[in-house]
Amino acid sequence: MKKIVLFEGDIETQGYFSLQLAKAFETLGHEVFVYDLEKPWEHSAKLLRFLERGNTVAVAFNFHGISGEVQFIDEDGVLLWDAFEIPFYNIVVDHPMYYYELLSKRPKRYVQFSIDMEHSRFLSHYFPEVCQGGFLPLAGTSLYETGDYLPLKERPFDLVMTGNYASPSRFDKFKNRNGEEYALFYQGMIDELMADPEKNVIDVCTKHIRREIPEATHEDLKMTMPNISFIDLIVRHVLRRDVVKTLVDHGYQVHVCGGRWEELECDHKENLIMEGEMNSHSCLQAIAKSKISINVMPWFKEGAHDRIYNSMCNGAICLTDTNAYLRAFLQDGVNCMVYDPRVLKKMPDYVGRMLENLEKGQQIADAGFRLAMQSETWANRAKVLHDYMQRA
Repeated sequence: MKKIVLFEGDIETQGYFSLQLAKAFETLGHEVFVYDLEKPWEHSAKLLRFLERGNTVAVAFNFHGISGEVQFIDEDGVLLWDAFEIPFYNIVVDHPMYYYELLSKRPKRYVQFSIDMEHSRFLSHYFPEVCQGGFLPLAGTSLYETGDYLPLKERPFDLVMTGNYASPSRFDKFKNRNGEEYALFYQGMIDELMADPEKNVIDVCTKHIRREIPEATHEDLKMTMPNISFIDLIVRHVLRRDVVKTLVDHGYQVHVCGGRWEELECDHKENLIMEGEMNSHSCLQAIAKSKISINVMPWFKEGAHDRIYNSMCNGAICLTDTNAYLRAFLQDGVNCMVYDPRVLKKMPDYVGRMLENLEKGQQIADAGFRLAMQSETWANRAKVLHDYMQRA
């Protein structure tokens, strides 16, 4: 079995994912070392003793370990992973357009896994030289693997939303930086995306750019995408705002776990119960106290967010928007609740009916738990990576 290096320390959620993978890899028989990026001097010596040339693999999220950290680069600029000939598996949980510079500095034995199938196509189109390991969606973590979670009728929270918020106005400086004409150009992209949540950011932006600049080349488009990444951030926070605002303004208390929710503009702020910023484990505990856990998908349309599976794995009803990938196994009223972002006015009545019929709700929550625990945990993802290592 391989020795596996994982990382924690920088982004808390991704470190938490790594710890879940570590437990699963150990169950599969691997020897694991979790490198703490916040304790480089303590962990670097231990890492060097752990590494075994020809029998070690590094597994990271979002370029941890290959983001220019000085402890992994020698005086000649050679990466530690290259010096020891270590395959480096990078699970990228954001769109590749955010990581052009890091992609250009990737290790020699680099393999990228995508959490969304469109991300993988984008990489193939603009970075065909990058080795891809395939599609690896995010997964869930359960505090109650034996199924002994609180029944819905005993849960103190009706609704919870885990995740940070940022007012869309925070991104106006990017939208307006090149003047009014460009701002209108960008707004056209935003309006089209909000009108049809099935569309993805890259397709819409490419269409608008080609319409305005027909002579734009493949390389022009490639270099433009990072400069319009703020559109992705705007649309995801607009929808997050609209979903939570709709519920609190219809009289439902929503417990929000994350930063900057005080920026949410709504008519009934008293219904917005701000729990503050929480780590991943505390978010799972909040979900486990909630009847319904809200998911608002980031703007990727062929993958899943871990909020969906975390909700299901902890016995809450998952209330989510959907996409072509999710529709293959998420069934509204069977193992989750699905809302349409285009008609949010229907959502409060749907939520109200479910809260009034917790017997039906319990059936949905239990079905969601069975689905997620069977196939959508980090143990399932570790098995995929394990099988890839065995074949490589």
